[in-house]
Amino acid sequence: MIDAFLIYMRCELNSSANTVEAYRRDLLQWADFVTAGGRSEFRPETLGLPDLRKWILSVARAGAGQTTVRRKVQSLRAFYRYLLRMGAVASNPATDLTLPKLAKPLPVFVRQEETNAVIDSEFDESDYTQLRDKLIVNMLYSTGMRCSELTGLLDKAVDSAAGELKVLGKRNKERIIPFGAELAQMIEKYRALRNELIAVRAPEFFLRPTGEPLYRKLVYNIVHRELGGVAHAERLSPHVLRHSFATDMLNNGAELTAVQQLLGHASLSTTQIYTHISYRELQQNYQQAHPRATKKGG
Repeated sequence: MIDAFLIYMRCELNSSANTVEAYRRDLLQWADFVTAGGRSEFRPETLGLPDLRKWILSVARAGAGQTTVRRKVQSLRAFYRYLLRMGAVASNPATDLTLPKLAKPLPVFVRQEETNAVIDSEFDESDYTQLRDKLIVNMLYSTGMRCSELTGLLDKAVDSAAGELKVLGKRNKERIIPFGAELAQMIEKYRALRNELIAVRAPEFFLRPTGEPLYRKLVYNIVHRELGGVAHAERLSPHVLRHSFATDMLNNGAELTAVQQLLGHASLSTTQIYTHISYRELQQNYQQAHPRATKKGG
């Protein structure tokens, strides 16, 4: 039953691989709990709200954070919605499960001057790995794309002459992202060296020297290494560069709706969090620059 639901998520809902895997772990953990480790039959149609609450309470008492608890509640809700759709249950008992409220921390970002220092630093352009890794950082920051969009980026989807590329985002939604002449030149240098060194290759744009595509952990390691020692953010990851892209766009006058489209956000409210970052920067600049900002009264 759980396997059928996961197939439904992948094929019908077009859920991301990460979401499917997270729900799979949650639901298998829940099934193990309600069957006492497999000693009884798994029959979700016989369970009610008190049974679901018992598991969620046990998860919370085991020390799970609010984000984890929320996701497990959402896993149950989605699973029972599927059972309701299939006619296996008459109602969704998970609807009345309470979601813990989450504080909304501001996204971590790298300061513009630090990002520029990383991208503008010298490197050996004849070294394939160095050129590729520098281009990865530049592209993530210049386009705001997600790590999954970068690893899945196809060579044919990158048009350096037109200065645009096409990515496949969440729920298989395509969007076109423009980029500037500097990135276009770097793309051409990378393409020429890649085509010279790698005879047989996959259709992806970014490749390992073996001709195989990149994977998530490798991109994370590349970004962490490239930013390390220069950037001083709390975290150094591909997603931090996405945050940096959005923050710098807004700080330099971009319209909020334009940034929303570039990031591929379905809702404008998701993009609005970056205006809080911009305002925080504005406050800090005011406090540092205005002659009377720190003057004490009396």
